[in-house]
Amino acid sequence: MKAREHWSSGLGFVLAAAGSAIGLGNIWKFPYITGENGGGAFVLIYLICILVIGMPVMLCEITLGRHTQRNPVGAFRAVSPGSSVFAHLIGILVVLGGLIMLVFGSWGWGALLLVIGALIFRFGWTMAGAMGVMSGFVILSFYSVVAGWTIGYIWKALAGSLSFNTVSEAGAYFKVYSTNPWWGIGCHGLFMIMCIMIIYKGVRRGIERWSKILMPVLLLLLVVLIVRGLTLEGAVEGVRFYLTPDFSKIGARSVLIALGHAFFSLSLGMGAMITYGSYVSREENIFRSTLFICILDTAIAIMAGLAIFPAVFAFGFEPGTGPGLAFQVLPAVFHQIPAGSLWAALFFLLLLVAALTSGISLLEVVTAYFVDERRWSRHRAAMFFGFVIFLIGIPCSLSIHGWERVEWLHVPLVKVFQVSQASFFDFMDDLASNWMLPLGGLLISLFVGWIWGTKKAIEEIRHGSRNFADVHLVALLAGLRDDPSHNSPIHVLTLASLWGIFIRFISPVAVTIAFLFTVGWLKL
Repeated sequence: MKAREHWSSGLGFVLAAAGSAIGLGNIWKFPYITGENGGGAFVLIYLICILVIGMPVMLCEITLGRHTQRNPVGAFRAVSPGSSVFAHLIGILVVLGGLIMLVFGSWGWGALLLVIGALIFRFGWTMAGAMGVMSGFVILSFYSVVAGWTIGYIWKALAGSLSFNTVSEAGAYFKVYSTNPWWGIGCHGLFMIMCIMIIYKGVRRGIERWSKILMPVLLLLLVVLIVRGLTLEGAVEGVRFYLTPDFSKIGARSVLIALGHAFFSLSLGMGAMITYGSYVSREENIFRSTLFICILDTAIAIMAGLAIFPAVFAFGFEPGTGPGLAFQVLPAVFHQIPAGSLWAALFFLLLLVAALTSGISLLEVVTAYFVDERRWSRHRAAMFFGFVIFLIGIPCSLSIHGWERVEWLHVPLVKVFQVSQASFFDFMDDLASNWMLPLGGLLISLFVGWIWGTKKAIEEIRHGSRNFADVHLVALLAGLRDDPSHNSPIHVLTLASLWGIFIRFISPVAVTIAFLFTVGWLKL
């Protein structure tokens, strides 16, 4: 069998993995949910969620990938026990859920749960890996549609077409633009071609090479936009809103939104970090790499807010306008700035770069599965599934403002699954973001913490990062990690033991609460 390709350096891995994490969730979604949830206090809670939930789960995924050198399905299969009572219990619960749904007349979901329960009985924990591959497939089908909008808006900005005096004008224009099939499907297809071309080239010549180009470009664009925004008159109000905590605006709902977004923004639960981790050599310090990835991802999200809120406040626009902040509010903001078309083009180029670094990781998850498990060539897998994802993205694009253009799809989904979402785009978004990702993250935490075992995981992490497991946490924080008197074996509170506690207890509980909240089963 052909030797597995690896990253050429630790920097290449960090930039590629950070690029996977840094996407539209950081540049587009994080600013608007911050605006909706009161600004500075939400940012602080988000940072805490990244530290105590996001980082431990990311280390789980990278460790599992490096240990097995396989894609998500192969990784779970390689270290799963021959028979797992825990997996069988999950299968029983899924089957019972399906039977209950059948009793209440939900035939589609009931039958689907019965099938999934049977598959869990047959394949056990390998189904958790399969969920990661499916998540990447589903997410990219609608994610590429939004990424395609950024391509069109770059062209529109350079052509001077984004000249709006009010948000309502920008919103009306966006609705016309996003419902135009030539623009929507054409730009969606162009984005998928870009992803396919990079994945086609492989790990080093494709993903790593382009990550080393795109990540510095992204940082440069962000810095330029931040400097321009901060020089506007009245920008200080935006900075104050963004960075000054006001906990009177924070409730349990905001905390769970921050937790859910921390999970989404780090590309967790979708198999990307397992796949990227499988290309890491055993000499690499994966704890340090995980730390750098989380820091870089979080820094980009914070910088995105600094690029947006000062400009929004400088011209008196409303920061809590929701998903339309990027495509409806900001074009109106840029119109008020000298050389606004140029600044608008730079902003949407920033969005495109962020989307591309994430898009290639999602396609790589699917590609790696078929290369590893089905023995497809990389070229064949990248082109074939890139094209399939493009086809699924077409109804996502056509249905963006309603089901009218894809009624042929709406009718069976309503009859079989009682779908209530506003469009097929929303249905795919809800399926991936609210169901597949949190469940995938929950299963990874449970598997590493209780089935594979934190002891075996620590043994893998030790390769390249021995201090993670052997140094007392207090000694490390005090700068005494090399002092023999502070590394006595009687000390137990190491980074490793703290990580094990979070993975076994805190992360599963937190992710479960966030999941129950997002799907509407927990009311706050």
